[in-house]
Amino acid sequence: MQKSGVTLTISTVIASLALASLGFAPTPKGRSVLQIVPSPTSGAYTENFNPFSTSALPFTQGAIYQTLFYFNQVGPQVYPVLGTHYHWSHGNSTLTVDLRHGVKWSNGMPFTAKDVVFTFNLLKRFPALDTNSVWNHLKSVSATGTYQVVFHFLSPDVPFGWYILGQTYIVPQAVWKNFSNPKAVTNPHPVGTGAYSLARFSPQAYFFKANPRYWGGKPKIATLEFPEFNSNSSASVALASGKTGWAGLFVPDVQHIFVSKRPATNHYWYPPTNLVMLFTNLKNPLLAQLSVRRAISLAINRQELYRVGEYGYETVASPTGLVLPANRSWLDRHLPKNALHFQYNPRAAVKLLEQAGFRRKNGKFVTKTGKPLSLVMNVNAGASDWAEDASIIARNLGAIGIHVTLRPLTGSYYPDLLTGHYQMAIWWGGNPTGPSPYYLYQSMLAPKSADNFEHWHNPSTTQALQAFAATRNLSRQHAAIAQIQRIFASQLPSIPLLNGVAWYEYNSSHIVGWPTAKNPYAVPAPWSYPANEVILSHLRLK
Repeated sequence: MQKSGVTLTISTVIASLALASLGFAPTPKGRSVLQIVPSPTSGAYTENFNPFSTSALPFTQGAIYQTLFYFNQVGPQVYPVLGTHYHWSHGNSTLTVDLRHGVKWSNGMPFTAKDVVFTFNLLKRFPALDTNSVWNHLKSVSATGTYQVVFHFLSPDVPFGWYILGQTYIVPQAVWKNFSNPKAVTNPHPVGTGAYSLARFSPQAYFFKANPRYWGGKPKIATLEFPEFNSNSSASVALASGKTGWAGLFVPDVQHIFVSKRPATNHYWYPPTNLVMLFTNLKNPLLAQLSVRRAISLAINRQELYRVGEYGYETVASPTGLVLPANRSWLDRHLPKNALHFQYNPRAAVKLLEQAGFRRKNGKFVTKTGKPLSLVMNVNAGASDWAEDASIIARNLGAIGIHVTLRPLTGSYYPDLLTGHYQMAIWWGGNPTGPSPYYLYQSMLAPKSADNFEHWHNPSTTQALQAFAATRNLSRQHAAIAQIQRIFASQLPSIPLLNGVAWYEYNSSHIVGWPTAKNPYAVPAPWSYPANEVILSHLRLK
């Protein structure tokens, strides 16, 4: 998504004028300063360094507060962070974590198992903080000595361990025990274990400084700068000028606007990390028919979505629902070739509907009772690429006789998905996408998942998800994922469109060590947390 919808033309003069007029706080001088733009903001910054808040400022998570481990989604790595080792026992219902010795909080206090236990019990005491619902899965958390923590689960749940190990940020007991309402605290003086601490804040920019007490050694990059940009356009100007060193922007024609300005040092890489789906509400009697969903899929020109709607950045998805190439090792080798690639075949779509009993009347399909085959598609008016994609899909379906009414929405778009107030809509599939395909499938297909927007209920799918969750045996896990792939490709619970990418641009003129397609050691987008902490540890001065 993340598009401005405006094709930019940037010259040196325009760039200079725009930068002079932005008005953010001046950057500290020196080569060891990295300006970062995770994404445009909706206005001036509001001070918030609470790692449990959905509106925490970028890099609060990762750079200041850390998880126990980081699991790479674009490569095989598992990085020990505050934890060094973990193992399962008692039929995969107990998870034991060994912690790193010698870690200090940025205020000089020692980090111990008490901090980890306190953090998880804090989520239990204040459920509003527990955004991953860990206490729907945990029975208890306890410390064994100074550097070991034991998590007891309600039932075997191996994949949920990722939320415990890699998605929960640990806070210091000595500080957070004093907050009577930790949900509301903005934490203006954050104390973390990460490589950086807060230097100063203003509504126009804030700065992090290297933490001299960091357990991994003082970072090579002394200062991180986060200027406020309220649009892709202004942020792209700074990126093209060479002022911004790391960004996560959608830039139309990135090769011309950004790379061509300094080909030796301006780079980008947009790896697929999730799916862009056309969700279909199966409570609708038309969309509940597999023949209708198959016909819709056959009639969609995904190459046009890829080249026009997404400017050639987001490639055509796999019918299996796997994010490729990251999940290539999970691909079921026994799937027939026609299940591995989508077809664009309007004639086949027409034939399929006719075989299902629909007939054409004045070029439009109608049901057996004469009602129009007509559908409504919610359109995210705030995402210019998805709005363009929706227009293309409506035109594709109209060409075969399915009438689509576009319903532009802004603030209610996502809530309507959650409440089922839609027929068709484009959204990410699987949120978040974890270190295996299980997380994407569980998110979209588990009966009780909030992101099961299509209202899919299938005993075989549920059984496969449960089989995966109960075992650490890789062969059994692969068998479960293969079963779900076959269901996904043949039954089309919803319709995959494209591979959603992580937007990532970087400047290597002064700083090197960035992740690349040849060295995908972490998800590279600066808005991907806690991947950012791993990237910061790899960066060094040229």
